[in-house]
Amino acid sequence: MTFERVCSLSEVPEDGSLRVELPDVDVAVVNFDGTIYAIEDVCSHAEVALTDGEVEEFDGAPTIECALHGSCFDLRTGEPTNLPATEPVPVYPVRVEGDDVLVDVDAPLAAATS
Repeated sequence: MTFERVCSLSEVPEDGSLRVELPDVDVAVVNFDGTIYAIEDVCSHAEVALTDGEVEEFDGAPTIECALHGSCFDLRTGEPTNLPATEPVPVYPVRVEGDDVLVDVDAPLAAATS
């Protein structure tokens, strides 16, 4: 695994997200109830930045919502939790070291198959 520093923990709003533009992919670094997640910053349904949407709990799962059509994506798996999205979004391993948030975009976590 190749973790790289993407931002400071203090830059990620509580129960919110921060868009980080990396050379090969844009990542949403998300803080939900104090846990940090990293998910590709694009809705699989409409190619809209997920960081434009709300971070919330949906059916017991930590999610980020697409602001355009309302699909939510599970921050742990990338799976959509409601329509209209039907395809998952890649999620990435995260480590927090002090105030540094590190993400490995070369090793997306496998989403559960529906």
